[in-house]
Amino acid sequence: MSSPTAGDVLVETLIDWGVDTIFGIPGDGVNGIIESLRRKADAIRFIQTRHEEAAAFMACAYAKWTGRLGVCLATSGPGGIHLLNGLYDAKLDGQPVLAITGLQFHDLLHTDTQQDVELDKLFMDVAAYNCRVMGAAHMENVAALAIRTALARRAVAHITVPVDVQDQPVKRDARSKRNIAHHVSGAPAQPRLAPPETDLERAADILNACEKPFILAGRGALGCSDLLGAVAERLGAPVGKALLGKGALDDEHPHCVGGVGLLGTRPSHEAMSDCDGLLIVGSAFPYIEFYPKPGQARAVQIDIAAERIGLRYPVECGLVGDCRTTLERLAPLLRERQDRSFLQKAQEGMKDWRELMAERGQRRDLPMKPQVVAYELDKLLADDALVSTDSGTITTWIARQMTFRQGQMFACSGNLATMACGLPYAAAAAVAYPGRQVVSFVGDGGMTMLIGELATCVKYGLDVKIVVIKNNSLGQIKWEQMVFLGHPEYVCDLQPVDFAAIARGFGVTAFTIEDPARCGEVMRQAFATPGPVLIEAVVDPNEPPMPPTVTFEQAKHFAEALAKGTPGRGEIIKTVTGDRLRELI
Repeated sequence: MSSPTAGDVLVETLIDWGVDTIFGIPGDGVNGIIESLRRKADAIRFIQTRHEEAAAFMACAYAKWTGRLGVCLATSGPGGIHLLNGLYDAKLDGQPVLAITGLQFHDLLHTDTQQDVELDKLFMDVAAYNCRVMGAAHMENVAALAIRTALARRAVAHITVPVDVQDQPVKRDARSKRNIAHHVSGAPAQPRLAPPETDLERAADILNACEKPFILAGRGALGCSDLLGAVAERLGAPVGKALLGKGALDDEHPHCVGGVGLLGTRPSHEAMSDCDGLLIVGSAFPYIEFYPKPGQARAVQIDIAAERIGLRYPVECGLVGDCRTTLERLAPLLRERQDRSFLQKAQEGMKDWRELMAERGQRRDLPMKPQVVAYELDKLLADDALVSTDSGTITTWIARQMTFRQGQMFACSGNLATMACGLPYAAAAAVAYPGRQVVSFVGDGGMTMLIGELATCVKYGLDVKIVVIKNNSLGQIKWEQMVFLGHPEYVCDLQPVDFAAIARGFGVTAFTIEDPARCGEVMRQAFATPGPVLIEAVVDPNEPPMPPTVTFEQAKHFAEALAKGTPGRGEIIKTVTGDRLRELI
């Protein structure tokens, strides 16, 4: 029997750690690893993408959907470079991802050979573990430590392997005398961290003393909805959710007041602005301006990473531990609050907000409002649906119109807020959970960037329903230019694209919706169609993603932008004024 190669050792190590899926594109810089994967195709599958950036997005999303290690593979030089955006998405959202790349022949590096890019140096910032494999005997140690680091730190790890080393048999690589064979293992450790009892008691004292407590829940609170609800009930506290924490609590839970920040609800914004006590559960929500003013609220923060305590708001007590264990131990120390007036005010506000969202979702204006599409989509989501979205105005519509229920999953690019992730995220969901409903709700700008992944959906028969909101505009940038800066919109218009025709060219069934009166009917037909389906929804480009409350400064900037000559300002004024009048009436 021939000696295993470095590539074989890598693949065997991945299998030993429970990895069953790799996303990527083959290339001459990783041919040795590809051959090792071919020989183990019965144990580990290779999903061929159309772009390496999509492969990294899929690895990140696979980690988000499953909680397991996501793995992507790319060739030397440009292939590895293309991974970076998706890897930064994983880094900034704290997801365990292993990137495997090739290098040119070990004795031709630094000689201006083809694709002579030192990817280990390029990946220094994005990766928590980053190593160039020096020989076949080095691979076992490196692969195990890379995987362990990614999982333990919920971070990106990177292994880059010269192409000739990939084929090198282990027995031909002279092992150093200190490198004892098989001294590493594939035994993962899952810590359950809890803060000391004294810290829990102090946190309870702070929260019990507050009259207007508010809970901010983030991605660290996912899977804790029962405990989050119990703590909210004891405190009489409304719960607002950062976008990555959308799944932390049902949107219809009596304590839930929806999202926070620009994409959030008015009751959530008002409650967080007025609170005198703030419990942050697994969130590093980055928009500091939406927190209470420093010193206004006494704050307690729960986070598994000590370095995030007090990152966004000055906290009086930091509880370092995983959210579930910490909430379990904190809940019994909290007193049942008798005064529910702060909560009741937020609940009354949510009743009005839901009515407003329903009104916006049932508009019959032409051009069709994007909220109509999101509203009709929400009615079609299964109890176990997996929904991905992209970055832009698209995120606002899904954040507000999707009524999240337990059993469903939601994912997007959080801190990186990158475009183009929506379709790859959905593809990864369909790979991870065949048989479950998977929906990608994306904008035309993001969809255009990685539209080639429609071919991936067809190749692997992924049952993904892709809703493209087409307004022929980079809408988020357009409104930021006007509302935040007071500048006229510039270079945000997009050349119109016939997404339905393009989808059919890929072999994807496609539908187009322009009439809001037929939106629900067409979407029901599309969702009943097996396999990958694209729904192109043509919507009003002048519908603004309004913040939960409009400040004087924002209104002033908006007026300035219009006065300076924003293109189509007449239609914009008509749309915004009409929306506001309808809400007042």
